[in-house]
Amino acid sequence: MTELTKGEMRYYFRPNFWPTTHDINPYSLQGGHEPQFLIRYFMAATLSSNYGIYGPSFELMEHIPFPNKEEYLNSEKYEIRHWDWEKTNKLTYLITLVNRIRRENVALQTTNNLTFCTVNDDAIMAYLKLSGGNRLLIVVNTDAYNRRAGVVQVPIWQLGIGPDQSYTVHDLLTGAYYTWQGEQNYVELDPYVLPMHLFRIEI
Repeated sequence: MTELTKGEMRYYFRPNFWPTTHDINPYSLQGGHEPQFLIRYFMAATLSSNYGIYGPSFELMEHIPFPNKEEYLNSEKYEIRHWDWEKTNKLTYLITLVNRIRRENVALQTTNNLTFCTVNDDAIMAYLKLSGGNRLLIVVNTDAYNRRAGVVQVPIWQLGIGPDQSYTVHDLLTGAYYTWQGEQNYVELDPYVLPMHLFRIEI
């Protein structure tokens, strides 16, 4: 992402992120572990302004592999599949919610406005996306099996926030509000509940 957004590529290359494709069934998804699907989707949809999904196989969390291969069993490459388009789950709910948030927040409509934040847990990724007054802080627990906690260093100097100033972070996924102060702020994410925050910083 740093190469794409800070290097020469930003002048001529516009990435399109996909959590997976129709012909690759990654080993990490073959167990059908729901948080893995949520994490892969969410990162694709928030790191890049441009993303896609091969649905409904991904949306319905299809995961049965061809033995010993990163390939789907009964793949649509080889046969016609019939899907229940009315079926919903936690992932389809998240997709609907994040698409609405992307429409309402211009910071998610640009790729090169990305700043990674320091976190004292290597399994937690945090990044800031800014566009004018639209300030978003995204935090993701990339460990799909364990609750992780850490301290995020928020680059408040980019936000015009003083070191002793309180500010509100509004989680657009859950509706929760938190009051933070200064650079160092605590986060805790349980993958079995929701492995991510999508905060709008409201000063």
